[in-house]
Amino acid sequence: MRAETQANIEKIRRSLTLLGQRLGIETAQHRLEEFNARVEDPNLWNDAAKAQKLMRDRQMLVDRMGTHDSIRRGLNDNLELIEMGEAEGDQDIVTEAEAALGALVEMAATKELEALLDGEADGNDAFLEINAGAGGTEACDWAQMLSRMYVRWAESRGYEVDQQDMSPGTEAGIKSVVFQIKGPNAYGWLKSESGVHRLVRISPFGKGTRETSFASVWVYPVIDDNIEIEINPNDIRIDTYRSSGAGGQHVNTTDSAVRITHLPTGIVTTSSEKSQHQNRDIAMKALKSRLYQMELDRRNAAINAAHEAKGEAGWGNQIRSYVLQPYQMVKDLRTGFETSDTGGVLDGKLDGLMASVLAMDVSGKSRAEARAEG
Repeated sequence: MRAETQANIEKIRRSLTLLGQRLGIETAQHRLEEFNARVEDPNLWNDAAKAQKLMRDRQMLVDRMGTHDSIRRGLNDNLELIEMGEAEGDQDIVTEAEAALGALVEMAATKELEALLDGEADGNDAFLEINAGAGGTEACDWAQMLSRMYVRWAESRGYEVDQQDMSPGTEAGIKSVVFQIKGPNAYGWLKSESGVHRLVRISPFGKGTRETSFASVWVYPVIDDNIEIEINPNDIRIDTYRSSGAGGQHVNTTDSAVRITHLPTGIVTTSSEKSQHQNRDIAMKALKSRLYQMELDRRNAAINAAHEAKGEAGWGNQIRSYVLQPYQMVKDLRTGFETSDTGGVLDGKLDGLMASVLAMDVSGKSRAEARAEG
């Protein structure tokens, strides 16, 4: 058997081990039987929110069990084909099975990363907020570029993207924008994006000079309806205002946009949908999500440290640099992951960058660093 094929087999086996550990393979079937028994309870749908969560949790278990079984069967089937081909001297069968194992390695690696999305809110939808930082018009243009990048990424995954609010820049771009991104594990993938993003390029605004711009990204989960977040009415201020913008497919302009300020924390949420009542509901839900994120931060020291490190959108606080001049490079400063495909990244090809953060171990080191240390 070729060395490359043997290496692929070992990679798949390692992925199966991790997937099995994350799944709790020894008790998975028993947990599924418990889910099935609860689903058959005629009183289940008396509480729609809890029923929906139960169904989501059950489906997640079913999907992970199916993934583990599919990879295991794929490995065994192709090993049998290789043995048969070698025994019969049929190189075509061996070549086909080796190619299938190569594809299985890629799928197993992807599923291994998805298995890391097991945080309390990782499976939830996400709010994604972008704000222009230091750099004036350049920064507003950069914020708009980031907006396009994340929309492209979300759409490539089949996620639904709803623009909640947008404030245009004075001359170009946007000062801020808020999206709600809906899809499986949206928050789990996007949470790695919270922080300051730095752009270096030749100015497109007639200066002809190299400029550095900053924008901040903030991601927080859309909370489930069955999670209770109590807000004292005396702790909030609700303002209405006229929303303005450049218009377009996802942008609504209205006289009844709503801004809610949470006085104890200073958190501000906004919405500019079609009706004031709808805007109040959306902004309040966003506020509850932000407060829930704060609670998650308190319970999770690693996440809390990441958010505290975010700082202001300026020098010294960035998590990622996008350099377009004098060379082409996108580098995540937390993990050291880098790529020269700047056009692809800005077109939404973010999975490698996100995966590098997901793959960091609990010590904060990348897998490469952890392996290098022994």
